[in-house]
Amino acid sequence: MLHFGLPPRFNPHVKIIQVDLCAEEMGNNVKAGVALLGDIGAIVTQLLTCVRKDGWKYPSNTEWWGTLSEKIAANAKISKALALKGTLPMNYYTVFHHISQLLPHDCIIVSEGANTMDIGRTMLNNYLPRRRLDAGTFGTMGVGLGFAIAAAAVERTKIKPQRVVCVEGDSAFGFSGMEVETMCRYNLPVIIIVVNNNGIYSGVDPDTWKEMAKMGDLTSIAPPVSLLPEARYDEVMTAFGGRGFLVRTTEELRDALQLSLDDWERPSLLNVLIDPSSDRKQQEFPWLTRSSL
Repeated sequence: MLHFGLPPRFNPHVKIIQVDLCAEEMGNNVKAGVALLGDIGAIVTQLLTCVRKDGWKYPSNTEWWGTLSEKIAANAKISKALALKGTLPMNYYTVFHHISQLLPHDCIIVSEGANTMDIGRTMLNNYLPRRRLDAGTFGTMGVGLGFAIAAAAVERTKIKPQRVVCVEGDSAFGFSGMEVETMCRYNLPVIIIVVNNNGIYSGVDPDTWKEMAKMGDLTSIAPPVSLLPEARYDEVMTAFGGRGFLVRTTEELRDALQLSLDDWERPSLLNVLIDPSSDRKQQEFPWLTRSSL
């Protein structure tokens, strides 16, 4: 996802400061301008000590920061336009727009998926440190529900626990979806939001699926990235005693999420059906995707 520090995503003259425990990893992808061997916690503490001593601060009037700020504003404008589309089925941006309006600023966000995680990183903001857990730069699928269970178990020990909200792509949910039983077994009030586009990156609608079935054996005809259209992941949660919601509209999304946020007694799952062809906004380097790397 970080394109290994290489062009065109990175400037060919970029300077990299690499912190690593393993000396053999230094310069593994690109040569480090500064190589710091040691524990990241200890090294960051040392860096902060120096920064605070010198009072250094990056100037806000540099050309680089100005260019970056313009890019941020342009991306936000495009995302907002996509989010405010009133078409049904909903797209990713509409779903995340309404989720972001309702989530508490101190909640813990767990996220994994393809487009779900990529877009969620830009639209579901964290306002406090140590409040986000996701699949990381290697896109390791299947970690989301385990992360959410661990976070909820820790929050339970606190006087004022925070909400744990797990935002999953439908394919990502499939890797460890049965962990909803664990949540129900221990009454962990995790809120799972499955953004369901019937596939990995893209799927097909129910009518197209039926037409493909008429053509012959689906194991040979259906695209390998497609999943069963409109699968009822919400019923997996209700089977174990949690709350399940099937969501098609923004009104249903907001109502279901608010009900789930108000319920501290049991876990909830929102199965949010979106347009199977919904995608990320146009990327600057569309050929450099996580899957291609």
